[in-house]
Amino acid sequence: MRKIWVAVSFFILTACSSSIDKPYFDTAGVIRPSNNFCAADPRTFAKAEPIKDFSEGNGCGVSNGYKVFAVADVAFSQPAIINCSVANTFNSWLENSVQPEAQKLYGENVVSVSVASSYACRPRDNVRGAKLSEHGMGNAIDIAGFTLASGRRVVVATDYYAGGNNSAFLKSVRAEACGPFHTVLGPGSDSYHKDHIHLDLQKERSGGPYCH
Repeated sequence: MRKIWVAVSFFILTACSSSIDKPYFDTAGVIRPSNNFCAADPRTFAKAEPIKDFSEGNGCGVSNGYKVFAVADVAFSQPAIINCSVANTFNSWLENSVQPEAQKLYGENVVSVSVASSYACRPRDNVRGAKLSEHGMGNAIDIAGFTLASGRRVVVATDYYAGGNNSAFLKSVRAEACGPFHTVLGPGSDSYHKDHIHLDLQKERSGGPYCH
C-alpha cells in the first residue's frame, strides 16, 4: 500500500512541476501585426489618445497603439488599449454591421459596448504554456454586450442562445465581423468564449479568416 501511495505522490508532484515549469506563454511562430499603415488616424472617428510604442521584452507590446474611450459615438465601458488597425476595423464594423442591424431589429442605435478585454500580456485563453494571445500585441478586443439608446442591454452571456431579437442581433453582428476581423470567436467556439465575442486581426497562415 505504501509503495502505491509513493508512486501516486510522485506522479502528482511530477505533473504539478511540469505545469509550473512551463513558460507563461510561447512566442514561437507568433506573427506580429503590421501596424505601419492605417486607413485613418483613430482620432478622426473615435475618442482616442495615442500611446507611445512599448515592449515588455517578452513578446508583449503595442506599436501604433491608442487608448480608446469611444468609437463613432459608441462609448466603451472601459478604455481599450488597441492598435490603430483594430480601431479602424472596429469602426467599420460598427458603421456597416452593428448599427444597421440595430436599426433593423430595434429601430435605434447602439450607444455603448461592454469591453471585456483589450491589451493583456497573457497566453491564449489564459492557458499557461499556450501561444501568446493577440491581446498581448493590442491586436484584439473582446465585447461582452451592447447597450441601445433606449437603455436596452444585449448581453452575450445570457442572450446569445435565448432566441428573439437579442439573439438574432448577436449572431448577425458576429457573423458580419468575420472577414473584416481575421479571427472571430464566441459562444459555441469553446468554453473560453461563452460570454463574449472575440475579435482580432491575427494573420492566419492560410491567408483567410478563422471564424468559429
